[in-house]
Amino acid sequence: MSFNKLLIHFVWFTKDRKPYLKGDNLKIMINHIKENAEEKGIKILVINGHENHLHAIISMNSDQTTANIMNLIKGESSHWANKNFGLSEKFYWQSEYFAVSVSQSLFPKVFNYILKQEEHHKIKSFDEEYREFIEKYGFED
Repeated sequence: MSFNKLLIHFVWFTKDRKPYLKGDNLKIMINHIKENAEEKGIKILVINGHENHLHAIISMNSDQTTANIMNLIKGESSHWANKNFGLSEKFYWQSEYFAVSVSQSLFPKVFNYILKQEEHHKIKSFDEEYREFIEKYGFED
């Protein structure tokens, strides 16, 4: 038997960073994603966000990939949002996303950071956060 515990911090955002997740839409989307992910065997440990993006820590199984997880979550949730949100334009997720590993020792810190997104974004915009992710993890923009 293999034992596997890979914690991944995912960040994904709406197309052109449009604020589709304002008000109740954020909670409704989060609840829908959690329910759908559970049905698909995706173990979300925490998920939260702000008006134009979501963060989640997902415990990956050995047969899952970051690309597969994001395709399942983003594809299904955008289709669902277009049927249920009644927006004046189509809901889309940006094709890109961030996925970085989280060590067991940093898990509580990242977990709390995700829970406190509303407070965090009173101080820092998503554009600033995006730049920090690019720099901190050495991603190419």
